[in-house]
Amino acid sequence: MIFGRPGSGKSTFALNLSQKLNIPVYHLDKIFYVNNWVERNYQEFLNMQQNLATQNNWIIDGNATKSLELRYAQADIVIYFLMPRLTCLWRILKRKLFKDPQIDDRAPNCPERIMNLKFLIYTWTFNKRVKKQIMELQSKYPNTKFYKICSNKQLIEIKNAFGP
Repeated sequence: MIFGRPGSGKSTFALNLSQKLNIPVYHLDKIFYVNNWVERNYQEFLNMQQNLATQNNWIIDGNATKSLELRYAQADIVIYFLMPRLTCLWRILKRKLFKDPQIDDRAPNCPERIMNLKFLIYTWTFNKRVKKQIMELQSKYPNTKFYKICSNKQLIEIKNAFGP
């Protein structure tokens, strides 16, 4: 399970890990929206997540913090991306201008959006909003390996942990 601050490299890492381990990757934004940024029925979204999380092997990339426990409870490994805020904001802008076509993490007709104040606040305050929830999940599921990625050095270490 991969989640974290927007622009922190979750989708890129998920794609690379999927290719390295030959495990399917599922991007939550791709199933949360139906088309043109229209949200899917929430219960249907939860059901879809549950179906994905009960498979034998999966990588699920995305936040959906209301349903974080649904995925956490089924995960063997949780990777929390919390790169520095300014790094993330730069990457968000860069992604808008130079999106990697290999990363298919959006529903149809859902192009990258220009940053707005609401999204900037969401990105800036992400850790503060989920910190307590993460601590509770770590306590409730102590056998789930948890990695927090806050730097490029840690990112390289976690990449190496999954093999060459």
